[in-house]
Amino acid sequence: MAEAYKKSSIRDTFESLVVTVILAVFGTTFVIQAFKIPTGSMETTLLIGDHLLVNKFAFAYPTRLLDRLLPYREVRRGDIVVFKFPGPTERTQAGEHYVKRVVGLPGDRIRIFHRQVFLNGQPYAEPFVHHTYPDRSVAGDDFPPAEDDYLSGASRRWREEMPEHIQDGELVVPPGQYFVMGDNREASWDSRFWGFVPRELITGKPLIIYWSYESTREEYTRNSLGDRIAQTFDLIWNFFGKTRWGRTLDLVR
Repeated sequence: MAEAYKKSSIRDTFESLVVTVILAVFGTTFVIQAFKIPTGSMETTLLIGDHLLVNKFAFAYPTRLLDRLLPYREVRRGDIVVFKFPGPTERTQAGEHYVKRVVGLPGDRIRIFHRQVFLNGQPYAEPFVHHTYPDRSVAGDDFPPAEDDYLSGASRRWREEMPEHIQDGELVVPPGQYFVMGDNREASWDSRFWGFVPRELITGKPLIIYWSYESTREEYTRNSLGDRIAQTFDLIWNFFGKTRWGRTLDLVR
């Protein structure tokens, strides 16, 4: 009897481990993803060093297999979304994960004049927008650019494609595409500079900041072994001092 019980205990433990692994794989594939903010393009909504939990089934591209099982919903104007970059461009590779806010839905007509967004001919209120350089003119303050103007920072592909979507001085968002921008407008490389986000590339919605650690953009670009060791020691030494405790468990809106 003791031998049988021992075998049963080992089997139960093994089965529990298998179930745990299956649930973990399912969760990270379909439900939750960890994501960290490496740039200031979404300040002050999201800061460099914010670590997020992303709801992957909210905006995941529906499939016949899962659309009845998971609570999908349509992307709405004002949603913050995580998506795979639709590049490549001169500055980034296709497939990198970005986080921005949806400003234009399919069919919307967009114009920006002196940083004020006009949506379908009406001023669009954006209480979440932050201006790093309130008194300095930068590329993207007026959009789309005039016919003979050069939009500094725009990708070569987008400069060639953009005129196809402009009607009467407004950018028209095509079907199945979205126009996104960062909340920190003067520090955001977004749809103004590289184009639309296809629906199938939107992968999730940030839910909560589970941890926020004071960091700089440069720390995320240094990836050598020595840099990573130094960053690990910095984390151990400064964990309590650099953790932004006031942002812990904040909901992302």
